[in-house]
Amino acid sequence: MRGILIVGAGQAGLQLALGLQAHGYDVTVLTDRGPEEVRGGRVTSSQCMFDSALRTERALGLDLWADRAPRIEGIGLSVAGPEGQRPIDWVGRLDAYAQSVDQRLKMSTWLELFAERGGRVELRQVTAADLQNLAGSYDLVLVASGKGSLASLFERDLLRSPYERPQRALAASYVHGLGPRPEHDFPAVRCNVVPGVGEFFAVPALAESGPCDILLWEALPGGPADAFDGLRDPAEHLRVTLELMRTFVPWEYDRTRAGVELTDAGGTLAGRFTPVVRHPVGELPGGGAVLGVADVVVLNDPITGQGSNNAAKCAAGYLEAILAHGDKPFDRDFQQGAFDRFWRVAGPATTWTNAMLAPPPPHALELYGAGGRLPAVADRFANGFDDPTDLDDWFMAPDRAAAYLASVTADHR
Repeated sequence: MRGILIVGAGQAGLQLALGLQAHGYDVTVLTDRGPEEVRGGRVTSSQCMFDSALRTERALGLDLWADRAPRIEGIGLSVAGPEGQRPIDWVGRLDAYAQSVDQRLKMSTWLELFAERGGRVELRQVTAADLQNLAGSYDLVLVASGKGSLASLFERDLLRSPYERPQRALAASYVHGLGPRPEHDFPAVRCNVVPGVGEFFAVPALAESGPCDILLWEALPGGPADAFDGLRDPAEHLRVTLELMRTFVPWEYDRTRAGVELTDAGGTLAGRFTPVVRHPVGELPGGGAVLGVADVVVLNDPITGQGSNNAAKCAAGYLEAILAHGDKPFDRDFQQGAFDRFWRVAGPATTWTNAMLAPPPPHALELYGAGGRLPAVADRFANGFDDPTDLDDWFMAPDRAAAYLASVTADHR
C-alpha cells in the first residue's frame, strides 16, 4: 500500500485525501486545526462551486449538502452609473445549478469523515524543515496549504504572475435575512461593478445555521470601499458593509431593509493577497521534492469565483494521475506532469480572472451591454464561470467577440 502525505485540510487537500482513501491508499493529513475548531471558527473564504466542480465531489460521494444548499441558477451583472442607476443590468441562466457551502461546515465534516474511514489526521503546524524529516516516510508528499514557510518552497512563476501586489481588498459577511432581487424569480449570484470603487457580490449559500447569503466587497486598494482594515468587531464589519451598499449599490441595499444579521460571530472575513502562480514542484532544503496543490501554486483573486472550483478540479486531476501512475515512483517528472494537466484547466481561469481585475476593454463593454438585449450572450457569460476555457472563443479577444456578437445578433433577428 502506497503511503501519501497531504499537508492541508481545505477543499483540494481533503477531497484528494478522501479520494485516495477510497482507492486503498494509506493517507495521512496534517492540519493545524481539528474539526470542532474549524466548525466554530471564523469563515475562511467566499465560494461558489459550479457544476463541473460539483461533479468531482459527486463522483466521490462527497456532495453532502445538495439537498440543503440553495441552488444557484444564474449569474447577474449590474454596472453602476454615476447617479445610482444601472445602465447595465441582466442575469444569465446557468445550464446546471451551482452551490455555495460555508467551508467551515464542509471541511469539518470531511475531516471527520476521513478519520471515521480510518485516515490518520495529525494536528500540528508544519514547516519546511518538518517536511524534510517526514518526506522519507512517504511515497508522495502534497502541499495543499500555503501558510507560513511552506509557500516559499515553490518558486514564483514570473511568466504567469503579472502582479506584485494585491489587486483588491476583500471583505465578506455571511448573513441571514437578505431579501430576493424583486426583478428576478430565481436565485442567482449578483455581481455589481462600481467604476472607481470595485465590485460587490451577493451569493446565496449554506452555513451551519441554514441558508444564508455572502456579501462580498472586492474593493480597489485605496478606494472608498477599502474600509475594513483594522476592524475586529463583527458588528462593525457588517455595519460598514451595509453602509457601502447603501452608498454604491442601493438596489442591493434595498434587499437588507427587512433586517439582516450575521450568521454567527465568526461570519466575517477581511484581507488582501497578491495573485500568483508558482512552479508546482517544491524543493526541500535537504533534497527531495513535494507537489503543490491548488491555490498553493495557482492563487487567483476571487473576482471570478474560481478558487474552490480550481481546487476541486486539481484534486480530481491529481487523483486520476496518481491512480494511473501505478507503482512507479512519484518523481519530479510525474509531479510536473500532474500539474501541467491541471494547468490546462487553471490556465484559462487565471487568464480570465486577471483580465477581470483590469478595466474592461471596449469589446468587453460591448458584450456586457449586449447581455441585456440578447439572452444568449448573458447565458454564455454565466456558463463561462463553470467552463472558463469557453471564454477564449468569444470573450477574450476583440475579433472573436465581434464575430460572436454579429452571429448572435443575426440569430436573434
